[in-house]
Amino acid sequence: MVGTIIAAKVGNPALAIPIAIASHFLADALPHWDTGYNREKETKKRFITETVIDVLLGFVLSYLLIVVFFPTTNLGYAFLMIIMAQLPDWITAPYLFLDWNFPPFTWVYELQKKFDSSIGLPWGVINQVVAVIILIFLGRFF
Repeated sequence: MVGTIIAAKVGNPALAIPIAIASHFLADALPHWDTGYNREKETKKRFITETVIDVLLGFVLSYLLIVVFFPTTNLGYAFLMIIMAQLPDWITAPYLFLDWNFPPFTWVYELQKKFDSSIGLPWGVINQVVAVIILIFLGRFF
């Protein structure tokens, strides 16, 4: 959803793309829940299922965010910024799901782990909701 707000506020892709990628690491530093939390204790099938649901839910919520709060935002541009904000996760996906234990997948995974601050439910989701509400407010009024 952060990528959506970046798309709504930064019209120049030369600025928006690096901001979107950097935003991923900043967002990871905030205590949050993600599908990788305690993944060692879950089956791979459950991890993949939760991840697919999380990605789809993120796209749906981002679409609603555009329609309700940022209706002049181009959907294609917003989709690009969403993917850019998620890019570190997309790069680590082969490492996590296909066991591709070699660069660049391992490099990005190790870099992400330096920033990651995951916590369990419900506080992880509560923190995410509060952060998104703050970002929507900032994006809407500034």
